[in-house]
Amino acid sequence: MIGSGEDSGFKKTNTINRRMFIFAAAKTIVFCGIVGRLFSLQISENKKYLTLSDKNRLREARLPPIRGEFEDYFGNRIAKNLTVYQLHVVPEQVEDFKTLMVRIKDILNLSDSYLQDLIKKKNKQKPWETLIISENLTWGEFSKINFYLHELSGIRPVLTVGRNYPYNETYTHVLGYVSEASVNDLVSSDIIKQRNVPGLRVGKIGLEKALEEDLIGKNSIQRFEVNAYGKRINQIDFQEGEQGKTIKLTIDTEIQKYTQELLKEKAGSISVMDIYTGEIIAMNSSPSFNPNLFLYGIKKNKWSEIKNDPLKPLLNKTVSGLYSPGSTIKPIVALSALENDVVSPNFKVNCRGHKHPLELYGMKYHCWKKQGHGYMSLKNAIKQSCDTYFYEASRLLGVDRLNATATKFGLGDIVLGRFFNEKKGIVPSTKWKKEAIGQNWYLGETLINGIGQGYIQVTPLQLCLMTAQLANGGHKIYPKIILDKKQESIEKIKQKMKLAGENNEKDSKLLSATEKFFNINEKNYHALYRNKQNVKFVLDAMFSSTNEIYGTSFSSRIEDPKYQFAGKTGTAQVKRITKEERELDLKINQIPYKERDHAWYIAFGPYKNPRYAVSILIEHGGSGSSTAAPIAKKLFKSVIDRHDLREQVQIKYLTDV
Repeated sequence: MIGSGEDSGFKKTNTINRRMFIFAAAKTIVFCGIVGRLFSLQISENKKYLTLSDKNRLREARLPPIRGEFEDYFGNRIAKNLTVYQLHVVPEQVEDFKTLMVRIKDILNLSDSYLQDLIKKKNKQKPWETLIISENLTWGEFSKINFYLHELSGIRPVLTVGRNYPYNETYTHVLGYVSEASVNDLVSSDIIKQRNVPGLRVGKIGLEKALEEDLIGKNSIQRFEVNAYGKRINQIDFQEGEQGKTIKLTIDTEIQKYTQELLKEKAGSISVMDIYTGEIIAMNSSPSFNPNLFLYGIKKNKWSEIKNDPLKPLLNKTVSGLYSPGSTIKPIVALSALENDVVSPNFKVNCRGHKHPLELYGMKYHCWKKQGHGYMSLKNAIKQSCDTYFYEASRLLGVDRLNATATKFGLGDIVLGRFFNEKKGIVPSTKWKKEAIGQNWYLGETLINGIGQGYIQVTPLQLCLMTAQLANGGHKIYPKIILDKKQESIEKIKQKMKLAGENNEKDSKLLSATEKFFNINEKNYHALYRNKQNVKFVLDAMFSSTNEIYGTSFSSRIEDPKYQFAGKTGTAQVKRITKEERELDLKINQIPYKERDHAWYIAFGPYKNPRYAVSILIEHGGSGSSTAAPIAKKLFKSVIDRHDLREQVQIKYLTDV
């Protein structure tokens, strides 16, 4: 019995010792684990948790890039940047979004409808995406928000850069406008995607869009320290971004503004071009709209008003509007007929008016003058714009030879390249009709094509280029709207043109060697004519049209040689005139607006030493002589009066280079 008790006590002692050992071992393991974890946290993973701590304490923000600006030829800023105050919030960082919005509504005196729109906007986007509560706070509102910031968890006041167009409607169709970057903008442009921040604005049309990569700039990066509530307490670092390029245009703001004034309450276009450098002095399309309306989101009713305006203010008529040129095509028809030896200056045609129209395959082709012009020579036909003469001249010439001359002088092709949504238009030919319509060309179509009707469609800027290349003596030029500070001097350009003219009929090898010597291959101002006397003849006829009695624009002439110009009127029908309508002989104000003819005028001046070409279009303006030509009279005075100022600036640029 005693032995069994000893065994029992021994077993109990062993059990206790074993348990104590296990307990001690467990304590040791736990202790080692704690020490090991502390070592890991404080030594091995020190950098990791230090980084995480810094992420909670430090913030980094990319600021909107500062957009480049636009200047006109004289250095006036025509699109500039302004400081803008905004209010942002990230919804997922806010505990009670609606309560926060109600508080902001009280602080900023927002309307109930605006608050509802914000909530709807928030529901349409991802929770982590920044919601812009206000895009353009006043300084007072911005200060007030900062005063209450401690109780507005998740709210972020932002100081950013906004766009401003100080001349409002004047430059809209040239510059375009900017607006908030859309999904399409991000998808179509890598540079916009890389530099995108909430509220980033990018170009939507015009030069703002075409030159986006030059204008957008690089983001600044701001690093700062925040407290436990996320409020900024200290800026640690600031990495300066880079402003986009400043782009200087060839346009003269004073002339641009004046063209807008001349087009007031009219639908149409005015273009002014240097006939040697190709610089665009003015390019205006009317009506226009204020691009500042789009900066912070245009109101629906205003957008609807602009979009539904029957005069189409959204259309840049200068480069995207296609029109029949009417009689403004006649100088090119005359030049083509002379160049191809189809007619001579003495070739005459008898215009007998409406009672004796030209008949062809059962169709009658009338001159615009009811009584007829009588016997017309080529010069008088241009001067008095005789349709009957040009029916006959174009019949002898043929559509294909006219096509060749017209395209050489700039019709039917893009003028300014990639900058705008330009339309090429149509300069028809037998091949064109077969490919485009699948039909043969008919002789009657040649006749109406010869007076600028039918299939032919051109832009106002194309007609301005055509006029400029006639006015400089018939040489190719290179239109531009972005100022090239390395632009050759006028003297050098004239020298190259003279050389090209002298070598026009010489051996091609000699011509190539001469071009190489003068570096003409860089910009080849080659001759567009076969015989320069033919160009001179056409220019003299345009002078007669404006400055001699019976000329179609004689009433708009200027006798002072300083301002004297030469031009050609055009009246383009927009619908076929029936026999009954012709007999009614209605006045312009008796015809429905949409059925009135378009009024054209092309011109160059000063006549003795030409430097500028213009094209003027007034949609449904009736007669070119009564509506468009008087505008040219006012315009030339303004353009020529500013010529010396422009020359001084050009000399400065050449000297700087």
